[in-house]
Amino acid sequence: MTIIEQRPHCISAIRWLGASGALALGTMFVLAAFGTQPAQAQTYTVLHRFTGSPDGASPAAGLIGDGAEGLAGTTQGGGAYGYGTVFKLNSTGESVLYSFTGGLDGANPVASLIRDSAGNLFGTTVNGGDFYGTVFKLDTGGTETVLHSFRDRGGDGGFPVAGLAADSAGNLYGTATEGGLSNVGVAFKLNSAGETMLHTFAGVPDGSAPAAGLIRDSAGNLYGTTPGGGTMGWGTVFKIDTAGTETVLYSFTGGADGGMPYAGLIQDSSGNLYGTTTWAGSAAGSAGFGVVFKLDTAGTETVLYTFTGGADGGYPAAGLVQDSEGNLYGTTQAGGTGSGFSGDGVVFKLSSTGTETVLHTFTGGTDGLQPLAGLLRDSSGNLYGTAVAGGITNSGCGFGCGVVFKIAP
Repeated sequence: MTIIEQRPHCISAIRWLGASGALALGTMFVLAAFGTQPAQAQTYTVLHRFTGSPDGASPAAGLIGDGAEGLAGTTQGGGAYGYGTVFKLNSTGESVLYSFTGGLDGANPVASLIRDSAGNLFGTTVNGGDFYGTVFKLDTGGTETVLHSFRDRGGDGGFPVAGLAADSAGNLYGTATEGGLSNVGVAFKLNSAGETMLHTFAGVPDGSAPAAGLIRDSAGNLYGTTPGGGTMGWGTVFKIDTAGTETVLYSFTGGADGGMPYAGLIQDSSGNLYGTTTWAGSAAGSAGFGVVFKLDTAGTETVLYTFTGGADGGYPAAGLVQDSEGNLYGTTQAGGTGSGFSGDGVVFKLSSTGTETVLHTFTGGTDGLQPLAGLLRDSSGNLYGTAVAGGITNSGCGFGCGVVFKIAP
């Protein structure tokens, strides 16, 4: 099978507070933030406002699309049974492709999907199955098949909150936040022969609790992040080669270089990696509001932007997308009109020179609240995403059940 779409993902509708680890600064090159520009002329449109039942609630994952089938995604709640959905959205509206029952079929998908060339969808649920979550396939007829049910956190892992990657042979690759010998997470491979453990995390120095999916380069090497562990306890960027050897490419210090990367990575044609950290980014000893970073092939980290928690956003929980000119696009779960966690989040653009432009500031009302997931960008430059709350505030979800949105250039 050939996978034609994959995106990083975020964990849940929880704003992460607190971190651990020393605050010593390592060796790195840090660029000062160049400031925030006012929003450009963009058109923000809400494509769908979730109501909980039967259409789903609280989308924490990004979207995929192929131009013909529209957009597809997951909600971690709502649906016919209250345990989440796989949904499709096109010009005729939203339709639920599958509602999880909370039993052996899985529950609470919080990760993005991938699609193969035949149109089958693949994803994970953080709960359900044999209690510790599942990897599932949804065919074009709406039939769900559990490809793997996590049974033993010490053996095969547990609670996969990240999406999947795939190769041309149909092997699936992913992470689980728990399990392994130290019960701090695993990286796995899954195919028709079953699950293979690629790496068991130990915390120090290789990382812990991987919450993001993996990306795969043309040579078959896998790259990912952990929000914990590493030499300083503030998370890592790691590589797993084709022989199954894990190498820590960078350990965050929790200072100006950032800390706690919950999101996955993207890679450019030169092999440079780009991502975000949800925490840190200011002087050592202060919490900070997160950063956008670049990691070159030599393992040198460059901070491309440091969030202030104000109008420019704060605490990015999602990964990035990049256009052909090198501009990066992403979301923050907080900041915007308020400061820190009193804000409702933003969608931003970061130029190749380090200038941030806010494309949309969420109000917490009908336009959405707290975007946790990354963006999908089409060939025309349109951006598509989700917000975990907001929308219809009287829907029974408290602050709203979330939205799907589009930003046109």
